[in-house]
Amino acid sequence: MYRRPLLQALPRLGRLALAAAGLATMAWMPAQAQGNYPSRTITMVVPFAAGGPTDTVARLVAESMSRDLNQTVVVENVGGAGGTLGAARVAQARPDGYTVLMHHIGMATTPTLYRRLSYDPVGGFAPIGLVTEVPMTVITRKDIPAKDLKELAALIRKETTGINYANAGIGAASHLCGLLLQKAVDAPMTTVPYRGTGPAMTDLISGTVDMMCDQTTNTTEQIRAGAVKVFAVTTAERLAAMPDVPTAAEAGLPGLEVTIWHGLYAPKGTDTAIVNRLSAALQKALQDPKVGQRFADLGTTPVASDRATPAAHAAFWQNDIAKWKPVIEAAGQYAD
Repeated sequence: MYRRPLLQALPRLGRLALAAAGLATMAWMPAQAQGNYPSRTITMVVPFAAGGPTDTVARLVAESMSRDLNQTVVVENVGGAGGTLGAARVAQARPDGYTVLMHHIGMATTPTLYRRLSYDPVGGFAPIGLVTEVPMTVITRKDIPAKDLKELAALIRKETTGINYANAGIGAASHLCGLLLQKAVDAPMTTVPYRGTGPAMTDLISGTVDMMCDQTTNTTEQIRAGAVKVFAVTTAERLAAMPDVPTAAEAGLPGLEVTIWHGLYAPKGTDTAIVNRLSAALQKALQDPKVGQRFADLGTTPVASDRATPAAHAAFWQNDIAKWKPVIEAAGQYAD
């Protein structure tokens, strides 16, 4: 005997009630999933090579966040194109909280440096929180014939073929510091781009390139070991980790002042509850004494907890985009 399907057999009001119950169940399922977040490994993408300063910061933070989230946070290095390859990987990832991005000041300069990208460099991300602001150091191969920053500046101006300056590509922190350095000494340098400052540091130590301006998280240990020569820090005051190293202003280049911040991001569209959960784990990591001590060893400090929030991060990010736009436009150096 033919029997009508169940929904057709039900009275109209019964069918409406059943449909409403189904919608309620569908609405409940994502909420339940968010409540169980995280339930598996989280990937923290670093858009630069392993061994560089951003990679160092990411691995310290990821280890501590893993404990609070009770899930492993693994670091994946996706280097190349000044950090845009790794950033694109996250911007285009599913917004479920399982793929996040650790990036530096390049997030503020990319919107101006790159005029054609496969992703939205601002609208493609949800800020989670700031992590740290890292000073820069002006360093050279250990046998360069200059004893202080004034002599180094004179050497740069004198060398008609140009001093070889290593960086991690257009938009990288080392590139931005190089722009300010060339402006301060009023002379060009021959730029040698790398896929990250880790390999650039290797070549600087071997003497393949002449100099670099990079974050203390990547240079402090090499400076202390005597593997490179340091000339200045790019902060307004000397660093406790390197009290004998003068500021650039003290050493005769007052226009060279910059710190490189790091921040954590999720893909745009990530649920607010998940972003807040990641932000809470980040804030706890930044209060971890082990993280604080390791940061101090590298010449930096974690930001205060009120700056490691989505709102504070977003405001700071927008201000820095506005700050760097005229600097980049004046230099006339674009990545495309």
